[in-house]
Amino acid sequence: MKKLLALFDAKLLKFLLVGVLNTLVGDGLSFLLINLTSWGMWWSTAVPTVLASVMSYFLNKYFTFKNTETGWRPAVRFALNIAVCYGFAYGIAIPLMQAALSGYGAEVRDNLAKLVGMCLFVGFNYLGQRLFAFRNKE
Repeated sequence: MKKLLALFDAKLLKFLLVGVLNTLVGDGLSFLLINLTSWGMWWSTAVPTVLASVMSYFLNKYFTFKNTETGWRPAVRFALNIAVCYGFAYGIAIPLMQAALSGYGAEVRDNLAKLVGMCLFVGFNYLGQRLFAFRNKE
């Protein structure tokens, strides 16, 4: 129990702060590109997502988790963590909302699945980054 409670510390607050900043930058840039360029939806969302992911990597590596490991391994673990957490989060949220809200329309189910998936992703991603991607060997 003590180890579980140790996960609720300043690192969690920093991780959430980076997440808010990441969302503001990524989504803000995406909305700007959608409305001010002729790039189309795919490019206007893909480019900011990649840029926000790179920003997230560096902020979480150096600011949140103070990881000093050099080389390509932390970046690979970060990318793998994102992919696995995404798969778990939405792999749980989508069928859960489809089952729980079978009497509702697809729009309601999809929006709630997105919301639940986002929440699960944040939790899984924090644990994955802290315990796997940017773990410090102490």
